[in-house]
Amino acid sequence: MTTKQILYPNTKLWMAAIKPPMYSVAIMPIWIGTAVAYAQTKVFNGAIFSIFVAAAILILAWENISNDVFDSETGIDKNKQHSLVNLTGNKPLIFWLGNLSLGLGLLGIVAIALWQQDLTVIGIILLCCGLGYMYQGPPFRLGYQGLGEIICFFAFGPLAVEAAYYSQTQTWSMTSLAASVIVGIATTLILFCSHFHQVKDDIAAGKRSPIVRLGTEKGAQLLVWFTGSIYPLTLLFVLWGIFPAWTLLSWLSLPFAVKLCRHVLENHHQPDKVSNCKFIAVAVHFWSCLLLGLGFVF
Repeated sequence: MTTKQILYPNTKLWMAAIKPPMYSVAIMPIWIGTAVAYAQTKVFNGAIFSIFVAAAILILAWENISNDVFDSETGIDKNKQHSLVNLTGNKPLIFWLGNLSLGLGLLGIVAIALWQQDLTVIGIILLCCGLGYMYQGPPFRLGYQGLGEIICFFAFGPLAVEAAYYSQTQTWSMTSLAASVIVGIATTLILFCSHFHQVKDDIAAGKRSPIVRLGTEKGAQLLVWFTGSIYPLTLLFVLWGIFPAWTLLSWLSLPFAVKLCRHVLENHHQPDKVSNCKFIAVAVHFWSCLLLGLGFVF
């Protein structure tokens, strides 16, 4: 625990615990799936889109809140001042707030299913929730085995994007599936970056994150390839005729990707300096996905 963390004003701790920028992770898969649906059908149901976005935010809030609860049980968050459990000192309250968020989010998905008289979207989102629980929840705790990034890719990539596409069209699309790969990589990038500054705590708690397994230097080198893959993949899908040429707008997010890679390569071994890299990764995710979706809309 650093001196800087100790001196944080309480409001900053709460903002760090709530993580407002991270909720773009919930919004972007819905945005991309809906944008692809509009590009292919010229149909847009604003009510379904709005309900889905609200539900996705609530479900992600459940995942973030419950992760704090589950991490408090393993001791991995004992030095994390901005854990909701540590801030409130009331684990049962945080646990039930998380469950309330999940329940409200699922109500939104049920509303969409009833509206369309189709249970497909419910099934996909329940699968996403199951993966989210298995990531940190007992007895699975797959994130502690280094499998969190794989779970993240599928939950926030193919599953979420395809669910959003289906909610608009009630059909499937290879274009949507291809776009979901880009979203999945960009989202997984955020989780991957979140490990660099907490290697000691992860090792102490027995968490074998990818950075614990690889070491920070190799992890930083892998990050460069991981981040860079977003852009040639988009170009490849354009050349294959899967994406419209307008989706190359996503390349305008490249400066954020360069900033992220340089920052981590230079500071991977310095926890205090590298701890903000996940927020640069959020910027990569937000701008690349926003511009990709605009490319489909245009």
